[in-house]
Amino acid sequence: MQTFDQFTGTDTYISTDELSRDVNASIALGRPLLIKGEPGTGKTLLAHAIAEGIGAPLITWHVKSTTKAQDGLYHYDVVQRLNDSRFGDGDVSDIRKYIKHGVLGQAFTAPERPVLLIDEVDKADLEFPNDLLHEIDAMSFHIPELDETVTAAQRPIVVITSNAEKELPDAFLRRCVFHYITFPNPEVMERIVRVHLPDIEEALLEQAIVRFYELRRVPGLRKKPSTSELVDWLIVLIRGGVPVADVAKSAPFLGTLLKQEGDHETARRKMAWE
Repeated sequence: MQTFDQFTGTDTYISTDELSRDVNASIALGRPLLIKGEPGTGKTLLAHAIAEGIGAPLITWHVKSTTKAQDGLYHYDVVQRLNDSRFGDGDVSDIRKYIKHGVLGQAFTAPERPVLLIDEVDKADLEFPNDLLHEIDAMSFHIPELDETVTAAQRPIVVITSNAEKELPDAFLRRCVFHYITFPNPEVMERIVRVHLPDIEEALLEQAIVRFYELRRVPGLRKKPSTSELVDWLIVLIRGGVPVADVAKSAPFLGTLLKQEGDHETARRKMAWE
């Protein structure tokens, strides 16, 4: 039986044992890995880390509200062909010149097995995941204009992220390996921060993490601060020369952590800051 490289995280991406097992299970099964979790938990970065960890190229598809499944397969540039036929002097009979592969097409025809990231799949309409089912299962699609079928030479490693803005169809979920990235506990968070700020002062890191999790526990926040915002906050504290004692009694540069006006007022009221 064919074996695969085992993902265990990278120097810049801290992966839990459970997450690594699910990544490797999806690779072994040849099924997409569906990743959910609150913003800032590293869902998108996971695909980058997998590509880095196993030495594979990364192909990214950022889904928008207007994205259609067809966009990922191919695009037949009819307008360009029409313009060439009217104003150009080349041969427009070769339709192949006007067929451009989308992201899925690029992944299927890549010379090396790539990691394919389909980012924020729930931003598109409800039909988008269903429309991808056949192509993801069969790893092929047909181009009627050429009467050709594009088939993946090797199955890409597919990572799909979702912010749970919409429920995904059951048929789609059945074809995925699922993992929910829980928000890191303080011990894991300390390891994550040290990846980005290896020379940070111990006392500052400890106090900032205490304050950070106190903020996250404040009831009524519309948007809790995330991992990336904690790292940004620490960078600002370091560059601003803020004493540890000031971090202990309040949260300087609060706007780096909280991005809603109401959250600022809620935090100051609940934490009894001046």
